[in-house]
Amino acid sequence: MPVLVGLVVDVVRFLDSCEDDEVDPDAAVGVLESVSWVLTRLPHGQRERFLTAIADLATTETDPGRREFLQAFPLACGLLDERPATTSN
Repeated sequence: MPVLVGLVVDVVRFLDSCEDDEVDPDAAVGVLESVSWVLTRLPHGQRERFLTAIADLATTETDPGRREFLQAFPLACGLLDERPATTSN
C-alpha cells in the first residue's frame, strides 16, 4: 500500500508543479480532479488506510519538499473536511 500511495502522490505532485510546456494545463487539471474524485469516494476503511499510509510516508520522508506535499495532500485532495483545529489561549 505505501508504494501505491507514494506513486499517486508523486504523480499528483508532478502534475501540480509541471510547466505548461511539459503537460497541457487542461489535461493536468483533468487528471488532478479525477484523482481527487476517486480518492474522496473510497470506502471509509480504505480512506483511513490511505491517510495512514500518507502520514507514515510523511514521517519518514527526508526530502522537505516532498514531506510538505505529503502533509498537505489529504486536505488538498478533499480527503479531510477541514484543517485541524487550533486552540488559542
